[in-house]
Amino acid sequence: MNARLARPVVLVLLMGMATTVAQPGTPRVSVAMAERVPIREEVPLTGTLTSPQVAEVSTSVGGLVERIDVDVGDRVEAGALLVSLDREMAELSLEAARAATAQAHAELADVRRRLADARRLVAKKSFPESELRSLEAQVNVSTAAVARFEAEQKRQAARLKRHELAAPFPGVISRKLAETGEWVEPGTAVVELIATDGLRLDFRVPQHYYPRIDGDTRLQVSLDAVPDRRLAARIGTVVPVNDPSARTFLLRAYLDAEDIALTPGMSAHGVLQLNTGRQGVVVTRDALLRYPDGRVTVWLVEGDGETATVTERQVQTGVGFEGRIEIRGLEPGVRVVMAGNEALQEGQAVRVLPAK
Repeated sequence: MNARLARPVVLVLLMGMATTVAQPGTPRVSVAMAERVPIREEVPLTGTLTSPQVAEVSTSVGGLVERIDVDVGDRVEAGALLVSLDREMAELSLEAARAATAQAHAELADVRRRLADARRLVAKKSFPESELRSLEAQVNVSTAAVARFEAEQKRQAARLKRHELAAPFPGVISRKLAETGEWVEPGTAVVELIATDGLRLDFRVPQHYYPRIDGDTRLQVSLDAVPDRRLAARIGTVVPVNDPSARTFLLRAYLDAEDIALTPGMSAHGVLQLNTGRQGVVVTRDALLRYPDGRVTVWLVEGDGETATVTERQVQTGVGFEGRIEIRGLEPGVRVVMAGNEALQEGQAVRVLPAK
């Protein structure tokens, strides 16, 4: 071949090769591997953080409210004094019961002494046998009277104790339902106490998901108070009682998040991840390009280093979960562009950025 003719041919060939070699202005892309994994279905839920114990603490006796030792928002321990009722009348009743008990003991002691004397006289044949039997009966009656008065004394002591209302469990005072100087009847609620330990998340789940929840079911939760964090929750209880009107059942979960200040009433959003029993190929959601005509495509990277190019592949999507989505029409192990795919062209050379 003539040397003068060969040079243009070589030049043309080199120019053709240059279209597939990365140049300084070549687009940079991030890629991820398509993987075959177990497919999970995600079910969005809305729930509320609830307390295991909420009580309107009430009195068991009537009386005048003398003092309220707590206010709304106060944190109290179990046994802490909450409310005191006026004790004067109850204390007088207890004193009267103690006096009656003391009198009954004295009468019992006297009749026992007389019975002992009568037995000695009966042994000497100088006391009627019938009078002895009468004294024995009086001892039995007096013994019963002592037991009755002692029981009444205990009742009055217990009644007096109930004039002080204590917290039945640790928690926070959420409401005051009475004030100093008010008269309350037995059973009147005085304060509302809410436990803040052992808080749980209550979700209402559509009933057709019930058979698919088991010990391997995952639950991711985000709290409206801390929206930038996704928290793993532990499913504790699934209550198999449907709400007939809503066609739902109760799912109760627990958070292990000691670094977050939790309080009852917080709203939460959950994502229930259910096993589908099958596997599929998934890619990150960022890899998808959706067109107005309904097409969904991904860009595949072919080649390595300076010769890496891209080609567009139309795919069908399936179930999405954990920021990934199932892809039909794609083989596991291929590399897909997940960043920098907005303006690519078929066969274009790209520079693949190192994985972070």
